[in-house]
Amino acid sequence: MSIVKILFLTAVIGHLICGCCDCLITYVPGGKKLDATKMSDNRFLSDTFANMPLRNPLISMLAGCLALLMVACGYYGLYLWMSEFSKVFAVIILIADGILLSFGVAHHVFCGAGEWFYVQMGRTDEARRAVVKFMKDTSLTMICCYIGMLTLGVVLFIAVVSGATSLPQWACVINFIPFAVILFLTRIGGASNWSGAVMFIGLMILV
Repeated sequence: MSIVKILFLTAVIGHLICGCCDCLITYVPGGKKLDATKMSDNRFLSDTFANMPLRNPLISMLAGCLALLMVACGYYGLYLWMSEFSKVFAVIILIADGILLSFGVAHHVFCGAGEWFYVQMGRTDEARRAVVKFMKDTSLTMICCYIGMLTLGVVLFIAVVSGATSLPQWACVINFIPFAVILFLTRIGGASNWSGAVMFIGLMILV
C-alpha cells in the first residue's frame, strides 16, 4: 500500500472517531438530542442535558483532537497526490489543511468545553448565557474550520471535473460536500465526518 493510501486510511479512521466524538456531544443518554436552534430556551436545554455525563464532552474533546490530526494526515496525502498533477491545487490543499487542523481542533475543544461547563455549572440560565457568549466570542474558530473544509472540497471537485488529475470526471462526486449536504438534511450528528470517511474510502479505491 502506498504512503498516500495509508494516509487516506488514516483519515477514514480519524473521521469515524471524530464522528463518534460529535455524537457524544450531540446525543444525550436517554434519547435526547441537542437542538442548536433552541439555545435561548434554558428550560428545553436543561431538560435535554439532564442525563449528560461529564465524561462525554471530556472524551469528545480529547479523542477529537487526535481524530482531527488523523484527518489532517489524510488531506496531507491528498496534497502529495495532487502535487503530481497541479502545484497550485496542491498548495491550496496544504494551506486549507493547516487551517482545518488548527481552527478545527480549537472549535472541537470549545464545543466540548461549552457543554462540560454548562452541565458542571448546574444547567442554570446563567450557565447557558455564559456558554452562549463563549461560543459567540470564539465563533471565528468555527468559521475558519468550515472555510478550510469547504476549500478542500471545492478544490478537489474543480481539479477532478477539469481533468487536471488522473481520475475520471465522474469521480467528482467522490467528495464530502454532496454527501454532507444529503446527511445534513437528515440532521444526523457528525454528518461532515461520516461524509469525509466515505470520500476517503472512495479515493482509496480510485487513486
